[in-house]
Amino acid sequence: MSNNVTNHPEDMYTEDSTAFRNVYPSMSCHTFVALPQATVDNQIIFGKNSNRPSDEVQEVVFFPRATYQQGDQVECTYIKIDQVGKTHAVVLSRPSWLWGAEMGANEHGVCIGNEAVWGKEKPSDKEALLGMDLVRLGLERSQTAEEAVDVLAGLLEKYGQGGNCMEDEVIFTHDNSFLIADKKEAWVLETVGKHWAAEKVEEEMRNISNQLSITTKINKEHPELRSYAKDQGWWDGKTEFDFTAVYSHQDTTQMNETDNRHCTGLQLLNKHKGNITIEIMMDILRDKESGTNMEGGFMTTGSMISILPMNSSLHCIHFFTGTPYPERSVFKPFIFVQNMRQLLKTSSPSFGPDDPVKKKPRFQTKPDRKHELYKKHEVAAATMEINQEKGAKLLQDIKALEKKQIEKAKHVLENGIPDTTEVVHIFSDCVNEEIAIYSKT
Repeated sequence: MSNNVTNHPEDMYTEDSTAFRNVYPSMSCHTFVALPQATVDNQIIFGKNSNRPSDEVQEVVFFPRATYQQGDQVECTYIKIDQVGKTHAVVLSRPSWLWGAEMGANEHGVCIGNEAVWGKEKPSDKEALLGMDLVRLGLERSQTAEEAVDVLAGLLEKYGQGGNCMEDEVIFTHDNSFLIADKKEAWVLETVGKHWAAEKVEEEMRNISNQLSITTKINKEHPELRSYAKDQGWWDGKTEFDFTAVYSHQDTTQMNETDNRHCTGLQLLNKHKGNITIEIMMDILRDKESGTNMEGGFMTTGSMISILPMNSSLHCIHFFTGTPYPERSVFKPFIFVQNMRQLLKTSSPSFGPDDPVKKKPRFQTKPDRKHELYKKHEVAAATMEINQEKGAKLLQDIKALEKKQIEKAKHVLENGIPDTTEVVHIFSDCVNEEIAIYSKT
């Protein structure tokens, strides 16, 4: 894999923390949630940038609800696990070599995004569930954000987390944190090995970004979270228990520095507190100065925003780019309604059992996973880079397309959906319009 990262976070377990600090800034994803007090229209707004290796393709895929028989299993990225009797419909933005997802939503309005984190214990390279597998499983198996917390905790306890998190022979592992939202509330779940802590979000806004962030406010936890820390000598059992201070590898004073990625993300939210709209969340995800929108060896390969109205009669609307460079991409709306079809032009080729991810030893070759939209966008992005006049016209056209989609979404949020056939293909129709714009280059 070709990227600019020369050190791995695992180095911190054999060297001093300098190795971790060197690699950490180049690998930060960002996940945000703004609760109704912070938004304009009594909505919860969820957003995430997925920052991954620059040569990795991210696809947007839909899976309908399904039923299964007792004893059925589901094959995740590396392992098979017991399937449940019923799964919910999901839309996912995922690295195309994975079974799981970086971020996504389900038909009940549950949204989940995950972040790589590292604690005092070395992440396992033994193949288990990846954090991205847990995102998809949580969406398929939960109807609320709190239920998703319980689902993820149960899966973590039963199967563990571990395995290579990149499509590469070089082993790269991490633990995971999750920001989970629904139409009523949001939760943060953070893990170190099999141990975890969960916090219900009470403040107006919350973000996570590749570091532990739960401190003393813990609403749910692994039953051995404190006793294990005490046995390891990380906590004296007397002072107030602070999950991040106890379990994080980092010096907690560094986490509060103003140039810290987590802090800069929170500053972006605070800048717009009380006035956050979908357009503002798009601006946040496109912000380069803060590092939220990344370029380089690790870059923003996909972005997602969800509008979750408090009114239970209204539909949630989920926007995905399916392409890198959010400032040069279109956020396209997706709405769960009946008679959905697979999203063909944002779905990467399938290689089945011949996929190098499935064969052992894994990752011996890397196939071309580019989907149709990705290919067209790749050419257009290069045009924007090298031809100022054509680039400006392309950007103007895709921004006009995006604005039109936002207006459609606002109409749905204000008036509902009298006829679902009008929106059943809203995402695919927008993809077709976007491709038509790129085809003019």
